[in-house]
Amino acid sequence: MDRSDDSNGQRNQRGRTGGTEGAAHRPRPRSPAANIGLATVAELAGVSEATVSRVLNRKYGVSAATREAVEAALRKSGYERQLKGELVLLLVPGVGEQIFADMCEAIENEIAPYGLRAVICPGTQRERDYVEAMIDAGIAAVVFLSSSNTVRNADPVARQLLQSRGIPFLCVNGGFPDTPSPVFSTDDWRAAEMAVAHLYDLGHRRIGMCAGPVGNTPADRRVEGFVQAMDRRDLPNSEDFVVRQYYNIEGGRHAAEELLQMGVTAIVASSDDMALGAMRAIQRAGLKIPSDISVIGYNDSYMLDFTDPPLTAVRQPVERIAENTTRAIVALTANRSLPTAEVLIEPEIRLRGSTAPVSAK
Repeated sequence: MDRSDDSNGQRNQRGRTGGTEGAAHRPRPRSPAANIGLATVAELAGVSEATVSRVLNRKYGVSAATREAVEAALRKSGYERQLKGELVLLLVPGVGEQIFADMCEAIENEIAPYGLRAVICPGTQRERDYVEAMIDAGIAAVVFLSSSNTVRNADPVARQLLQSRGIPFLCVNGGFPDTPSPVFSTDDWRAAEMAVAHLYDLGHRRIGMCAGPVGNTPADRRVEGFVQAMDRRDLPNSEDFVVRQYYNIEGGRHAAEELLQMGVTAIVASSDDMALGAMRAIQRAGLKIPSDISVIGYNDSYMLDFTDPPLTAVRQPVERIAENTTRAIVALTANRSLPTAEVLIEPEIRLRGSTAPVSAK
């Protein structure tokens, strides 16, 4: 979604939803270019066939200049790389939060028809170890899925290793500011606007936010969107109603406790876990949801139907992110170039029982 109406100029470059819609969703019939051999590519690049083979198989021992020459020759000749059941490395911060498990499962299902298999590696601090361990195992591509690509000043070694070996990668929910790559993200600014608009329409004016930590890209964007949404409605001191905490139940509980002391009538949480923590804080304070306090979560995991009351939440478009990611992986492994402007995908709000009109008392 192209959100060019941002008057504050705070957003990054935006693409349009479905930025890879033109890429084939299923393998195409082989073209005449598929008959081009290594000898043709080697002649164009001025190297041996063995060197071309090393570049195609992403082996060590090829200089950056030589690799670039071979890649240019591959593009010029129209040589088509074939997908041969290689691995796609999914780097995630962890699978304890349902949203990451859902995204990994969706991507895994989407890439399977192309003969690709997903390897899920959790733990942002261990990305370098995972990449070094898997780099010779036939990695077709790597997806930074809300991992180091969302952390300010993250260790660059993992992506530098991938660049040095010519292994393509892309990002989900934020890109690396100094390393261009395809990026597919939920529009977090729009998500915050949806949440605030819903609560405002219910009569709430003292709306607080349980936000994720400073320096986390989605958290920072949701805070920006929240403050902008509040300011658009002339609600004063919007930044004072943002409490930063960890993305977990305890973080949500502590943030909500602070917000309750400020007299808020509604809370927007930056994750489902934070929303559950906020609900716990509200109940411990002897208040009722939603008659006293309304709560909105973010991500929309399956368990929200079973909370008491069921939790209203902004839902990340997991399936559409997985579809775009898969198309990009297939294009990149076929040596096709893709735009690096970030593609923002529209979320949606799921209304359940945790929000209601503001209490008259």
